[in-house]
Amino acid sequence: MALNPPDLLITGGDIVTMNSHREVLVGGTVAVAGDRIVAVGATGALRARWPGVAELDASGCVVTPGLVNAHQHLTGDPLARACIPDDAAPGEAINGWAIPLHEAHTGDDEELSALLACVESLRNGVTTIVEAGTVAHPDRVAAGMTAAGVRGTIGTWGWDVEGAPHAAPADEVLDRLRALVETYPAGGMVEGRVTLVGHGLASDDLLAGAAELARKTGAGMTMHMSPGSADVEHYLERCGRRPLLHLADLGVLGPHLLLAHAVWLDDAEVSALLASRTAVAYCPWAYLRLGQGVTRTGRHAEIFARYGRVALGCDSGNAGDSADILRVAALAAGLAKDTALDPTSLGACEALEMATVYGAEAIGMADRIGSIEEGKLADLVIHDATGPQWTPRGDIAQQLVWSTDGRSVRDVLVGGRQVVRNGRCVTVDEQDLRAQATASSAALLQRAGITVRHSWPYLRSH
Repeated sequence: MALNPPDLLITGGDIVTMNSHREVLVGGTVAVAGDRIVAVGATGALRARWPGVAELDASGCVVTPGLVNAHQHLTGDPLARACIPDDAAPGEAINGWAIPLHEAHTGDDEELSALLACVESLRNGVTTIVEAGTVAHPDRVAAGMTAAGVRGTIGTWGWDVEGAPHAAPADEVLDRLRALVETYPAGGMVEGRVTLVGHGLASDDLLAGAAELARKTGAGMTMHMSPGSADVEHYLERCGRRPLLHLADLGVLGPHLLLAHAVWLDDAEVSALLASRTAVAYCPWAYLRLGQGVTRTGRHAEIFARYGRVALGCDSGNAGDSADILRVAALAAGLAKDTALDPTSLGACEALEMATVYGAEAIGMADRIGSIEEGKLADLVIHDATGPQWTPRGDIAQQLVWSTDGRSVRDVLVGGRQVVRNGRCVTVDEQDLRAQATASSAALLQRAGITVRHSWPYLRSH
C-alpha cells in the first residue's frame, strides 16, 4: 500500500505498539495520513522528515491502539441504565425488562440508545464495537454509531423456533441478514455481520444457513451461547448433545464465528472450539453481576493459554454495567489467577492483548486494527499518565490494566479523526445528549409499563 505524507504527528508519548515484539517506544511519535498510520518512530527523526506537520502533543501520556469491545448491546439497556435490579431472579431481567423494553423501543430510541452507548465507549478508549444485535431498526443503530464516530459491526436478530413470539421462517430471517450485510459491506466504518440471538432461538436450518451465509459473504457471524446452564439443558433435552457439539455437527463452528460467552463448556466442547478456531467474546462482569457461574465453570484463561481466540466484551448496560474494556481486562486477569489458585496465570500483558491485537484477530479485523504499525488504521488512544495512579511509572501493561481504567483516556482518534478531546466526545453535544436520553428513558419506561424500584428511599429536598 502506498502511504501518503502525514497530516498529523502525535508526539512525545510512550507508544504501546502491540506489534509482534510488543515494543514500547518511549517518547515516540505516530505519523497519521488520512485514516492510516504511516510511520512510528523517534520524535526528532519524524519531525525532521516531515517538517511543519500539525502536531498533537502526547508528552506525559501513553498511546495505545484503540480498544476492541467484542460484544456490546447498544439498544434496550442503555436507556434503562441502572434500573434493572441487580438482585433480579433468573429470567426476570429478560422477561420483565429486556423484552418489554425492546417491544416499546422506537427507531428514535434505538438511534439515541446506540449514540449514548458509543459516546461512553469512545470516552473509555473503545474504538471498535461488535454490536450484539437489534430487533427492529439496525439502520438507526448504524446511524447512531456513525454519528459518534466509532468503528464497528451491526446485526439484526430473527428467530424461527415454533411458539416464539414474532418468529419467522428461516428463509425470511436469512434474507434479512443477507440484505444487511450487503447494505453494510466489510471495510466500512460500520459493517454488517450475520447475527443471531443464539441460545435456543434458532432451528438447525437457520443455524446452518447463517453459517453458510457468513462464509459465503465473508461478513462473519456472531451469536450468544452458554453464559449459564440453561443452553446446556436445552440442547441436551432437544438433541441429546451439548450446544457446541451440536453446532460442530451442523458445521456452524469455524473461524467465521464469534461466540459470545461460552462459559458452560465441558472438555469436549473446549476441544471442538479450539479445533474449529471459533472465537469467543468473554464478558466476565456480566457473569458476575448475573450470578451465572463463571468462577465455577469458566475456562477462558485455559482456552487462551491453548492458543484459542479470545476477545473481551462489556455486554449490556445492566449486565456488564460499564463500556470500559480496561475494567474488563483487569477482571479477566484477576479471575484467571484466582480460579486457578495460581498467581502465575494470565496477567496484565495477556489481558491487554485480548483488548487490542488478539481482540482484533478474534473479530476478524487484525489486518486493520489492534496495533500501532505502519499501514494500520489510525485508531489510537492517548491516556493521560500524569495522575497519581501512574506515579511513579512502572510496567506499562500493569499500569494500564491494574492501576487505571477508561478515566485516564484524554484523546481518541478513529481512522485518524479525533472523536475525543480532553476527555469529552467532540462529535456530539454531550449536554444535549444527556437531556435527550433522560427524557427518552422516562417515556420508554412508561410505554413499556415498567416501574423503577430504587434500593433506598429518595427524598426530595427544597
